[in-house]
Amino acid sequence: MAPRRPRTTARDRYRRVLSQNFLADPAALARVLRAARPGPDDLLLEVGAGRGQLTRPLAARCRRLIAYEVDPALAPELAALSAALPRVTHRQQDFLAATPPDEPFSVVGNIPWSLTAAVVRWCLAAPRLRAATLLTQLEYARKRSGDHGRWSRLTVLTWPEHHWRLAGRVPRAAFRPVPSVDGGILRIERRAEPLLPAAALPAYRRMVERGFGGIGGSLAASLRPAYPRVDGALRAARLDPATPVGLVWPEQWLVLFRLLHAVDPGAAAGSRGRDGAVPAAPVRTAWRGRRAAPPGR
Repeated sequence: MAPRRPRTTARDRYRRVLSQNFLADPAALARVLRAARPGPDDLLLEVGAGRGQLTRPLAARCRRLIAYEVDPALAPELAALSAALPRVTHRQQDFLAATPPDEPFSVVGNIPWSLTAAVVRWCLAAPRLRAATLLTQLEYARKRSGDHGRWSRLTVLTWPEHHWRLAGRVPRAAFRPVPSVDGGILRIERRAEPLLPAAALPAYRRMVERGFGGIGGSLAASLRPAYPRVDGALRAARLDPATPVGLVWPEQWLVLFRLLHAVDPGAAAGSRGRDGAVPAAPVRTAWRGRRAAPPGR
């Protein structure tokens, strides 16, 4: 007779709906804390507080912590934790419906993986966000941080204002219940000073959107209709015109943007160019922490 399979309870099904995988490994918790780097003056928002595994150590390291958890079954436990820790405020509500604080803050969380994209969008849109440290599926963190040598549209679009990196990996065995894939610690930091002036950002984003548009299969083919001089700019940036768009480093996008707008006669004269862009100030690149030189160098 085949062994009887464990019975799936309503609570198990509910946890699956909420995409709940709680951290059960102290070493993994310590890894997330090191990546988050909370300070004694920080305001932290925790996404998906669960049973408070991260809440307790975070609260010991910050000025104030607002812990969001939508699951009503966990409310009594978090309420008791909040009562015992004066720095913690428990909110049983959807984090995505929360209004961002009007003071500088950071976000930390072992977030529901099914809501990763929505949580990231919320963080990027929050004007006073300093940093977000999010435990996501490993592949998502690798994709957004360029860890596997390819870069996503979202990362390149936001690179002038945000730095993305993979801050660590968490094996699937560190979670309960155990998921089918490993986790990755994604760190998004808002730059103290953007790499482009605010007036140039819309034109930069339009260029990136065109580049990722997929026309012709290469960066040059996608940009050529809007930028007739793109081939010369690519040579100056030491980029092969046949380079697939996903292999172009964010820093190279910034250099390319500067070159394309510097050679535009309208921009040089102080007027708007054919792309509707204002002249861009010199670009401040960020090559720090790279393991190897960008492609083409």
